[in-house]
Amino acid sequence: MEQSFDDDEGVRWMLAWKAGDEAAFDRLVERYSPQVYALLTRFLGPRDNREDLVQEVFLRLLRNRDRYEPSARFSTFLYRIVFNLAVNHTQRVIQRAEGSLHGRHGDEDGEQLAELADDRASAPFESLEQDDVVRAVRSAIASLPENQRMALILAKYEELPYAEIAGVLGSSEKAVKSLIHRARETLRERLAPFLKEELA
Repeated sequence: MEQSFDDDEGVRWMLAWKAGDEAAFDRLVERYSPQVYALLTRFLGPRDNREDLVQEVFLRLLRNRDRYEPSARFSTFLYRIVFNLAVNHTQRVIQRAEGSLHGRHGDEDGEQLAELADDRASAPFESLEQDDVVRAVRSAIASLPENQRMALILAKYEELPYAEIAGVLGSSEKAVKSLIHRARETLRERLAPFLKEELA
């Protein structure tokens, strides 16, 4: 049975744009840019080039216009583009930075690699100020494998159902449940020192 997405404005706008209504694309950008920006920020951290990456997401949407078919909610389709782009971007940054480590000076890529390393390092917890806790949470989330990180972000911040997260990740609902469970267990272990101190 064919699924209906009549209540999904993103699907309606995407189909209208595919049919030739150029203004529908503007509505998609206006409506979904903030969500794309927020998702990239949560997944990659506060990087300087987020606006460029948001533009790249919508460029990829442009390239997919003629092939688009509403087989899922529009947000699922869009977040899959975001996820693939974010993973590719992370891998490119690491590869470029690793290639430049033997250079004379730390260039932009080297600095980005250092930031990635910092993201994955345990935050100091001698001082239990709020900033330290926030830093520790960000670091713990950044240390998660990409699939776990995106699954957790989509469940916690976007409040997507497991079935929709599975569509974003190209996975099964059962696998998503497992990813989120493992992510939460990892975070619980990494953040245990903070939790113990705060409850003491």
